[in-house]
Amino acid sequence: MSKKIGLFFGSFNPIHIGHLILANYITEHSDMDELWFVVSPQNPFKEKKSLLKDTNRLDMVQLAIQNYPKMRASNVEFSLPQPSYTIDTLAHLKEQYPQYSFALIMGEDNLKSLHKWKNAEKLMNDHQIIVYPRVSIGDEEKQHHFQHENISLIQAPVIEISATEIRNMIQQGKNVRPMLPPEVFEYLDGSSLYK
Repeated sequence: MSKKIGLFFGSFNPIHIGHLILANYITEHSDMDELWFVVSPQNPFKEKKSLLKDTNRLDMVQLAIQNYPKMRASNVEFSLPQPSYTIDTLAHLKEQYPQYSFALIMGEDNLKSLHKWKNAEKLMNDHQIIVYPRVSIGDEEKQHHFQHENISLIQAPVIEISATEIRNMIQQGKNVRPMLPPEVFEYLDGSSLYK
């Protein structure tokens, strides 16, 4: 039987408890068999200089999800041409795993700019897109973006934790323990990463 895989793309710089709460909610409240954290080497819309090494970010995701049997860490984009475009990654995954169907998981803020993505129409027509709520989006905007049959909003809890804020706090020597999975906190604590 075909597995349904939810793909949660991100730089995970670092992965934090907001990511885990959201991922767990989606695996427990949708028809996804698994959720894969796709660690992106370079987002076309983000500068690369603030990114930790790809392998460090992948290690942190693997540590964070080790007790979640429905979650996987994926380095699929590490070997693809950069910058990575979602449509190309999906084509590669379909080739590698023809027996699986893949859905995209994204925040409402990303949905707003989806029309600017490479081959956006094909992306929407060929894949289910599960959208989680963000505080920053108003109700009028929501209506406009949910008019495609493959796009659905999941009522996941809104967790406004920012990886940028975590990195800044680490640089300032502040305590970030409550914002990170314990294994990720241990990985970063005492290291020079983000300092």
